[in-house]
Amino acid sequence: MYRSHILVCGGTGCTSSGSQQILNALQTEIEKAGLKEEVAVVQTGCHGLCALGPIMLIYPEGTFYSMVNVDDIPEIVTEHLLKGRIVKRLLYNETVTEDGIKSLNETDFYKKQHRIALRNCGVINPENIDEYIGTRGYEALGKVLTEMTPDDVIQVLLDSGLRGRGGGGFPTGLKWKLAKGNDADQKYVCCNADEGDPGAFMDRSVLEGDPHVVLEAMAIAGYAIGATQGYIYVRAEYPIAVARLEIAIKQAREYGLLGNNIFGTDFSFDVGLRLGAGAFVCGEETALMTSIEGNRGEPRPRPPFPAQKGLFQKPTILNNVETYANIPQIILNGSEWFASMGTEKSKGTKVFALGGKIKNTGLVEIPMGTTLREVVEQIGGGIPNGKKFKAAQTGGPSGGCIPVEHFDIPIDYDNLISIGSMMGSGGLIVMDEDNCMVDIAKFFLEFTVDESCGKCTPCRIGTKRMLEILEKITKGNGTLEDLDKLEELCYYIKDNSLCGLGQTAPNPVLSTLRYFRDEYVAHVVDKKCPAGVCKSLLSYTIDADMCKGCTLCARTCPNNAIEGKVREPHVIIQDKCIKCGACMEKCKFGAISKK
Repeated sequence: MYRSHILVCGGTGCTSSGSQQILNALQTEIEKAGLKEEVAVVQTGCHGLCALGPIMLIYPEGTFYSMVNVDDIPEIVTEHLLKGRIVKRLLYNETVTEDGIKSLNETDFYKKQHRIALRNCGVINPENIDEYIGTRGYEALGKVLTEMTPDDVIQVLLDSGLRGRGGGGFPTGLKWKLAKGNDADQKYVCCNADEGDPGAFMDRSVLEGDPHVVLEAMAIAGYAIGATQGYIYVRAEYPIAVARLEIAIKQAREYGLLGNNIFGTDFSFDVGLRLGAGAFVCGEETALMTSIEGNRGEPRPRPPFPAQKGLFQKPTILNNVETYANIPQIILNGSEWFASMGTEKSKGTKVFALGGKIKNTGLVEIPMGTTLREVVEQIGGGIPNGKKFKAAQTGGPSGGCIPVEHFDIPIDYDNLISIGSMMGSGGLIVMDEDNCMVDIAKFFLEFTVDESCGKCTPCRIGTKRMLEILEKITKGNGTLEDLDKLEELCYYIKDNSLCGLGQTAPNPVLSTLRYFRDEYVAHVVDKKCPAGVCKSLLSYTIDADMCKGCTLCARTCPNNAIEGKVREPHVIIQDKCIKCGACMEKCKFGAISKK
């Protein structure tokens, strides 16, 4: 029996900050202090506060240390573990109060969250099946196989109102019902873990922190639709997730929770891994299945839908990681429990990856219906450096920008679609007044053009033409006619593309045209970028009254575009200026400005 447990985050974010070295140093120092039999060190998945990594929690006190480095470990072991004195300089400041230290769950970041999909992330060792079982893991699978019929399982999901968490929000129970209703000698259950949106890491974090929940849910799905084989399609760029999935599959087989005659019944089900090569289009269900089959990942026309003819032309269901992560809890707690959360048409919670211009970047899980303002200002801690909120991008390249006028919109599937965005997988990028919305639209179009599989002409060529117009506008060569042509192209591509990638590719452009058209007009008519981002439209100038003639800017300029004598005002030669901004960064007197 251990007197203390130390939880060290082993997610990708903290691992990249050196958490593995911290883990090793902890074990060494604990052994040197003679505490090996008293203190357990546990590597967990993501805790959510990614910006504060490496993260460490010590129980039973619940002490939360952030930004820990290897040099801090001897002090933590000596002071905290041996002497019982908290190392205050390493505490997460939100947990420090005048009266002492408050629980992490009472901080602004956590107190409005409700963790279902993330309930075990940061809590258990994802490489130990016993810890998952200790949190009621595989209990839902046992209940399904011994107490429920396949129709019962599907009805529970239908009653819960669970919708797919990976894109358009199709009802999960209905998808399973359609697949069950199609007879075949073989059916398949697939998991989409090919998370490709820029700034999205929700599914990766679940796989890294709680891989068994996905295996359990897939087995439940197999029982419900009559499938015996499942495949998890995960991108190869997620090495930690892949390694933990491999461990989890091996452990589940050893425990008889995957394989033949699970829980002593006549139900058999197994899961295999398939690694994706990073193609964004393989997040589309038919392209994903084509890739699993060993072919180039290109979408297929629908109908027939996967529930009729999917993987290897057999009835197949495909859900993403977060969708599966909800299912065991719905089975255990009931459909009414899940349906009591969220909004009328969007039940339960949603995981978001918060990024961009926000204080608390990381992973959050909130009830559907939480407003964008609550997410940004309360959970996210607001915009740094006193800047103003300008927009939030949801849904990645398939979504749109939500302007400040919709800051109080409750987040759910239908509300986001009504304002020209979408839920998507859950990336949420916050932008402030220094972001150029034309440049943002161009960024997502560059991504889409690069990731288009090229199978259909509207997407292959149409998105390229859109990008060319945006590049023309950001270089100051655009016309008002270009804006009309850009909008016309958007609607053509949406209506005529083969798959979801092309059909949603124009969304970032349409939403920025809708809410930030004045910025487009400024680029076209005034030849100015209001946010000061588009280099071709910028000019750097030196205020002669503020310049001290220190020559630092001239010495910094990589193109010798600044002239002037010592102790005399300097001048930027505009024809030679490459607009890198190095001079402005170096000037100590604020004499250089950009317009």
